[in-house]
This record gives sequence, structure tokens and C-alpha cells, in this order.
Amino acid sequence: MRRLLAAALCAALITGLSACGQEEGTSAEFYAMDTNMSVTAYDGNAQNAVSAVRDELYSLDLRLSRTRIDSAISRLNTGVGLPAEEADISQLITSAIEYSDATAGAFDITVAPLVSAWGFTTDHYQIPKQKELDRLLPHVGSSHILFGGDGTITLDGGTKIDLGGIAKGYASDLCEQILSESGVTSAMASLGGNIYVRGSKPDGSAWRVGVQDPQKPSGFAGVLSLTDAYAVTSGGYQRYFEENGKRYHHILNPATGYPAESGLTSVTVVAPANGDEHGDGPGHGTMCDAFSTALFVMGEEKAVEFWRSGVYDFDLVMVTEDGRVLVTDGLADKFQQEDGSGYAYETVSGNPA
Repeated sequence: MRRLLAAALCAALITGLSACGQEEGTSAEFYAMDTNMSVTAYDGNAQNAVSAVRDELYSLDLRLSRTRIDSAISRLNTGVGLPAEEADISQLITSAIEYSDATAGAFDITVAPLVSAWGFTTDHYQIPKQKELDRLLPHVGSSHILFGGDGTITLDGGTKIDLGGIAKGYASDLCEQILSESGVTSAMASLGGNIYVRGSKPDGSAWRVGVQDPQKPSGFAGVLSLTDAYAVTSGGYQRYFEENGKRYHHILNPATGYPAESGLTSVTVVAPANGDEHGDGPGHGTMCDAFSTALFVMGEEKAVEFWRSGVYDFDLVMVTEDGRVLVTDGLADKFQQEDGSGYAYETVSGNPA
């Protein structure tokens, strides 16, 4: 008999929001993009900034959700196409294709039919028949996303997209933009496993961001001390079910249609905030979101190789199935090991021996 195991959707990263000896700040907690979100700002035009962030993310959810029949993505998936007027969504899709190409397809927004086949869209989980996956796999790949000369986007027949693996990262980019424009210099946004911290805490210390232990929902594999940064985690523990003693998680390998079996239980990607040069389009938050998924699919060896290439500016914390926590050397002085976790900790150098 199938046993459904509930896992928290919004606790991939847990942050300490308290700022000891300082004002409480202005906060908002709300539900959007299928997860719990919170934003706290401590200075500048904090109240208006937090309200603007909340309203912007509500609006973004309405436009990007593929389960809302009136959203821009639903219309695209049903053959209507994405008009040139939806320039920000077009930019986001273009970035998704860039990250798909960079990771040899390990990240791919065209996995939407596969996600549905496994029931992860509706939480009515099931193991699809191989013939069903064989029918869907030929429609997976960014080459099926077509750009018209007039700026419109359409999809090949049978292809559908799901921005769930990148949308919250884009939302964190929008948080940075709004907070910056509002003069806020100390803030934190927690968007369901996507964390953005602006500046330092009001007392001048770094924000402490706990990387959840995939084996212990209430425990940590370590803690990061961050300022002006994005941190995004993807893990097989976030949404899954079990059947006949085998676990099936929601992070699918686009090449096979099955949950990725990479030897990793979680991947956290950390990158510096974009600052005043973030512009209006997708930034490092979007990148971190895409790469946390892609590197989970790729596995330890390929993930480290991709990081060492230096093409993109980010660092990593990876938790492995065999009980190790790997921290790239750019985070070595920002990562605190968790005493008694049972993990073996290793620092990964950018220059392999």
C-alpha cells in the first residue's frame, strides 16, 4: 500500500530573523507560489517596500503559475503563445534556456508533462508507466521553445513549460530590486527555500542561514553567515512519496523522466547579490534557483566540475547520501559545521590536486 510522506515545502533553508537589541523591523508573511513566504526590512522606506514586495509576488504568482487557467504560462502551454508585451516573462524563459544549455539539459523548464505524470502538480502521486514517459520525453528540451521574429514565444505541439524550478529565484531578484529602490539596506526575504539577505542585520552582524539536514526536518547540516547574498536549496526531501519501500522525489532527471539518482540529498547554491547592477531582468537569485536543481541532477562530480569552470559566480554546499557535507572554498570562512550532526565535512578546492 502506498504511503505518502509529508515533507515541508518551505523549509529547505531556515533563517534566524531575530536581530538582538534592535528594532523588530517591518515584516509580512504570506502564501504564494505554493509556499510560505516572509519578508522583513529594517530601515529606509521599510513599510512600503515590504508591501510592494508582497504585492509584486502575488502578481507574479498569478502570471507564472501553470495551474491557473488564466495565467500567461497556462495560455502559452495551451497553444495561445506568449505575446511580446510579456517581456519580463520572455526574459525569464530566455534565462532558463541559457541555464539549460549551460548544464547540458540537467535543468529544463519543459519537464512540465513529466512532473504532471508523476502527480507532483496535484499531489496525487503515482509512478507513471514507462510507455507514458516514452511518449512524453521527445517533447522535453529547450529546442521546443520557439521565438518569433515579432517577439512572441510559442511551443512545439506536446511541449509545455513549468517555471517552478526558477520562479522563486526570480522573485528574490525582484525583492532585491524593490528593496534597493526603497532605500532599504538591511532586509531578509525567505521564499520557500530561496533566501535573499540584504546588507547585514541591524546590529551589524551577518545573517545566519541554516542549511537543513535532509535526514532531520528540525535539524541543520550547518549554518552560513551571509551578507548581500542569495542562497537557494534543492533537495529530494522537500516533496516525495514512497511506494513498496522506495522513495520517489520531485526533482526529475529530464533525460530519463525519473527522479534523479545522483548520490546527493541536497544542494545549496550561494551567490553574491547583484547590487546596483542587477538591472530589470533575471539575476543571481534566478541563477541560484536553476543551478540548485541542475547540480542536484548532475551529482557530486559533475557539479564540482561545473563550479570549478568559473563560468558563473557561485559557491556550493552539497549533502551526500553517504553522509558527507561538501563546502566549496569560497564559503569556507562563512560555514559553521553542526556539532553532533554525524556528517563528515569536506572543503572543496577550486584547484583540484
